[in-house]
Amino acid sequence: MVSAAARRAAPVAAGLLADRLLGEPPGAWHPVAGFGRAMQTLEAWCYRDSRRRGVLYAAAGIGGSALVGLGPGRCRSPLIRTAATAAATYLCVAEQALERAASDVADPLAAGNLDTARLRLRSLVGRDPANLDESEIARAVVESVAENAVDAVVAPAVWALVGGAPAVLAYRATNTLDAMVGHRSARYGRFGWAAARSDDAANWIPARLTAALVVAVRPRRAPEVWRAVRLQAPGHPSPNAGVAEAAFAAALGVRLGGVNDYDGILERRPDLGFGAPAGVGDIDRARTLLRHVTGAMAAVLCVVAAGRARR
Repeated sequence: MVSAAARRAAPVAAGLLADRLLGEPPGAWHPVAGFGRAMQTLEAWCYRDSRRRGVLYAAAGIGGSALVGLGPGRCRSPLIRTAATAAATYLCVAEQALERAASDVADPLAAGNLDTARLRLRSLVGRDPANLDESEIARAVVESVAENAVDAVVAPAVWALVGGAPAVLAYRATNTLDAMVGHRSARYGRFGWAAARSDDAANWIPARLTAALVVAVRPRRAPEVWRAVRLQAPGHPSPNAGVAEAAFAAALGVRLGGVNDYDGILERRPDLGFGAPAGVGDIDRARTLLRHVTGAMAAVLCVVAAGRARR
């Protein structure tokens, strides 16, 4: 198992680099977008307000995605297996897209155009942005960058390292299904339970690895990061988002958390971090931290690959 993971380190690093250099494929042709459309069709056919139907739905999406990667992943040719892992990692990582989405909100926000910033914020968060002021919009963006550092970078890399193309495609399916049906609502309270719990399990280790990478790239803030993760993150409703958000908040020296409006349902999130509320300038600082975390992840993979090559 360890040897196989070490063998995958180089193609996983290549996938991260490809995302940095190329960005994501066009939306209409992106396999993840195609997967989402297919699962919407399946939901319309099989939906019932029950956990059992939700389990079957999640199993179909996650299992089907793993099978797509299983063909090249089990090929006898090492070159094809390597290429499949690199390509699957590239398709499942979205660091550059996350940075661009954050920048798309920060630019009009810095110019004082709140209406445009609120409109663009919808692509990043699920909360209602209609009444958010400048500080709350900045908080939402920084929280999204932190949470998605796990979903869009660290977790795909971890699962690609663990199981190659089948594992990383299964992870991306899990995360996509959580975004589609995993949120709390009258429609998805039962049906989305399996998708939400699967995503929690898949992100548990990557979220904590993300916090460790934040410490690695911001060592001077290490005591604050560990204190925030240990004491504040457990109060967050998500077992994983709270860890990443607490780590980013402490590393940036800002305070996140507050009241979020989800279609009229108000949720009070705990304070994360020990500084002043996030501001417009902190969005670029969060983007820089995201790049450094991604670079640290790639560096770890390169060290593993170099060690294997020497052996």
